[in-house]
Amino acid sequence: MAEILAENLSGKAVMGSDGVELGMLYNITMDANSGRLENLIVEPDENLRNSEFPTDDRGRLLVPVTRVQAVKDHMIIDH
Repeated sequence: MAEILAENLSGKAVMGSDGVELGMLYNITMDANSGRLENLIVEPDENLRNSEFPTDDRGRLLVPVTRVQAVKDHMIIDH
C-alpha cells in the first residue's frame, strides 16, 4: 500500500464496499507495543441504521484497519 499521511485522513468519509456511507473518520487506534494500527474510529452517518462493527462508549464505530480496501476520495471498507 502506498504511504498516506495521517493528516490527509482526518475527516475523510468512510464508505462500505457495498456503497453504504458509514460515516466520517474520527481517529485511528494503534497498539503501543507493536506500533500496528488497529481500528478506525468512525463517527457514524446519521442515516446509518445497522452496522456489523462494534461501537465505543460514544457510539462511534470501531472498524479494523484490515478491512480498508482503498483510500481515495473516500476510505472504502470491506463491508
